[in-house]
Amino acid sequence: MNYWLPILAVLLSFLFVLVAKPKHRENFKLLLAFSGAFLLALTLFELFPKAYQNGDPKTMGVFVMLGILLQIFLEFFSKGAEHGHVHLDVEKTGFPWLLFISLSIHSLLEGFPIEGNATILYGILIHKIPIAIILSIFFLNSKIKLFNAIFFIVLFSLMTPLGYYIAAHYVIDPAFSANINAVVIGVFLHISTVILFESSEGHKFNLRKLVVIILGIAIAFML
Repeated sequence: MNYWLPILAVLLSFLFVLVAKPKHRENFKLLLAFSGAFLLALTLFELFPKAYQNGDPKTMGVFVMLGILLQIFLEFFSKGAEHGHVHLDVEKTGFPWLLFISLSIHSLLEGFPIEGNATILYGILIHKIPIAIILSIFFLNSKIKLFNAIFFIVLFSLMTPLGYYIAAHYVIDPAFSANINAVVIGVFLHISTVILFESSEGHKFNLRKLVVIILGIAIAFML
């Protein structure tokens, strides 16, 4: 299931958009806010303690910061698609290679902490669903060919299972694994906090978003 669930989450999200044809990503802001809170809480509850148990605290801090910087760098090419923003030209018809490469690196890294941290899989799934929906809305509203859109989504769905496979079968050194997981922690911290900040809509109080954020944290705590 560690392999199939991330694939199904992305493909079923694309199928949902293909059938239901939602036009605007704004309808999924509550789901994004929930996913940001859920992923942030699982990162703090599950990944942080194990990372600092398995390595030198200062070294782990360096790799966490590297993860934050890596995600900032990737967003120069993805235009923020990892947290629900796709600022690309809808008139372009070619395959969006920069978006694909940056999202693939992000998704590949997501798969590493699943090995030995099964609970984090739920955070990754909840994170992937709204992102896959928003990406699919962009593709189907743009002039990108349907074949290219499907090709993108299928390959994108395979990246997280590939990261998990590499971690499970090829990463032997526990210190290296701890360093990679610390990088992923940095990636998750950046993604989840940006989602939460952006969901505040100019820092205005929104009771519904506050409720779903608290709900996301509470469910993560109980897992």
